[in-house]
Amino acid sequence: MLGRLLQTPRRFPNVFSVPFLSTISSTPHRLCSSSSSSSGSTSVEHLTEVREPNQTTETTQPTATISIDRSRLHNPIEHSHEPSSDSELIKHLKGIIKFRGGPISVAEYMEEVLTNPKAGFYIHRDVFGAEGDFITSPEVSQMFGEMIGVWTMCLWEQMGQPNRVNLVELGPGRGTLMADLLRGVSKFKNFTNSLHIHMVECSPALQKLQYQNLKCKDEDNIGRDDDKRTTSMLAGLPVSWHATLEQVPSGLPTIIIAHEFFDALPVHQFQRTPRGWCEKMVDVGEDSSFRFVLSPQPTPATFYLMKRCKWAVAEDISKFNHIEISPKAMDLTQAIAKRISFDGGGALLIDYGLNGIVSDSLQAIRKHKFVHILDNPGSADLSAYVDFASIKHSAEEASDNVSVHGPMTQSQFLGSLGINFRVEALLHNCTDEQAESLRTGYWRLVGEGEAPFWEGPEDKTPIGMGSRYLAMAIVNKKQGTPIPFQ
Repeated sequence: MLGRLLQTPRRFPNVFSVPFLSTISSTPHRLCSSSSSSSGSTSVEHLTEVREPNQTTETTQPTATISIDRSRLHNPIEHSHEPSSDSELIKHLKGIIKFRGGPISVAEYMEEVLTNPKAGFYIHRDVFGAEGDFITSPEVSQMFGEMIGVWTMCLWEQMGQPNRVNLVELGPGRGTLMADLLRGVSKFKNFTNSLHIHMVECSPALQKLQYQNLKCKDEDNIGRDDDKRTTSMLAGLPVSWHATLEQVPSGLPTIIIAHEFFDALPVHQFQRTPRGWCEKMVDVGEDSSFRFVLSPQPTPATFYLMKRCKWAVAEDISKFNHIEISPKAMDLTQAIAKRISFDGGGALLIDYGLNGIVSDSLQAIRKHKFVHILDNPGSADLSAYVDFASIKHSAEEASDNVSVHGPMTQSQFLGSLGINFRVEALLHNCTDEQAESLRTGYWRLVGEGEAPFWEGPEDKTPIGMGSRYLAMAIVNKKQGTPIPFQ
């Protein structure tokens, strides 16, 4: 079956002519062209106290006149008629900080910047590809989505080939991965006929792109309470959209794909100080610009920091002056593990990150270049390395019925699934121009560093992501070890 799939002629990828980094650090990150400024390092001010407005009360003697005590009424700042250059999101963030009477966590800042319903980075724009802010693996080559399709179909076979399966993608981007997956497996009718596609996406703009790329069509849903049924013409499958994983119906075996999803989940940052670990916060300075400060006392996220430290070796903790944690990643992993435990199936996570504690990795990318995290919020993508060790511990803590496998590098993962054979099959039936695109896309997926065969402009040299991205699987123990983690 896999041989048939890998040999099937397919469409050829469009390789974007986007400048990539000519030099990249040893730690993984989203692809961008150059680092114009540091994305994360900045001065941090210590916040030692929270100032409260002076409140005075006035004692009045009884008189024949009516006396009104206005001492506790809010005195609004005099309105300025001077034009403000602040965006709506910046005004919103400053309003939150002012209302709270103090700074907000980096995690809350990150969540507002990315997913604010009115002005979030992901909400009203296409941020992917050459014209966007960064490039992901599905946008590099069709072969990536095809290999994910191979993995999904093999897991389905290990599950006993159930007749009905929920295939869920978290953060589907443009829908490119799912479209390539469905094209690749379209000939295997027993598999495709079992699928109901569920796209977990909070952005209306990206939902529209996914609808178009999956070649969707709305049909009357006769005999059902729903007004319509959406079908992907790529494989004749039903497609549904949801804002969160919790909205995806349970009760059926489920296969979950999360590619570059966990890196966008909010992170809390902690810094070692003489008085212990303090959370880094975002405040507004006297010049009305955003700045980092340190919390003067423990915050709610400290609970998750203590939890993460328990999973680590004491010697490892002592090496760090900064630690990042993502409570949302921990909680989402546990929700995934519990669903797989009850319903059967598995989840595949592919992202850039580390198999251990992550320290000060939060970065901002705008138009393929690094920018400062606090610079013009809402105009750049924010992401952080994924702590795969934390994901593993969270899944195992949630249920004894699941097993966690990996992480392994993306190069190992795709190579074991047969991407080498796939690219050879495609090269036998292509033009010289298509062959160059195939080799470039292949290198970006599985190579490491600069492509040795590149003869084009130096600033457009393909950079391999093979060792920068990691793959991990969470599966129901009844199904055994999934490929290629044996």
